[in-house]
Amino acid sequence: MSSYPLLQGRLSAGGKFARIIGVLLCLVLAMASPAHAVQPDEIMSNPAQEARARNLSRELRCMVCQNQSIDDSSAPLARDLRLLVRERIAKGDSDQQVLDFLVARYGDFVLLKPPFEKSTLPLWLLTPLVLLGGGLALWGYSRRRSKAMRAAADAPPRLSEEEEARLAKLVAEPGESG
Repeated sequence: MSSYPLLQGRLSAGGKFARIIGVLLCLVLAMASPAHAVQPDEIMSNPAQEARARNLSRELRCMVCQNQSIDDSSAPLARDLRLLVRERIAKGDSDQQVLDFLVARYGDFVLLKPPFEKSTLPLWLLTPLVLLGGGLALWGYSRRRSKAMRAAADAPPRLSEEEEARLAKLVAEPGESG
């Protein structure tokens, strides 16, 4: 028996409550799966070409959503870009030709992974430099802290005025203890 009467009723009806929670959890997990925005009318009849189109779509940034690929975005511009990719593939362009065409039209920003060039150097180097700087700062902080801890351990502890007076009294009167 539970010592919490309000909880008692819920525990006895726990089977129903647990089932409801389980169903809700399953629904939340089902909705959390990645949803691709490719519409059925966009899919190419050739499976090999469709696979190429999907791979390219995962590499291209939605210009509206900015941190989503056009494969994941449901924005109208992303749909237009997906159709453009499929049109170029259907014409016989290679993957690199499709990417070059889109970069020429929209710039390097259309690529989710920009190329390693002089203009994109800060994008590639900023994260490692920040991590290195943070690591050096932590290392310096830990060195200063350990040095301060060693210095505090080596230094004799300071006595309060009361303790000094008591010590002086004890030293002055060697035979008596107080």
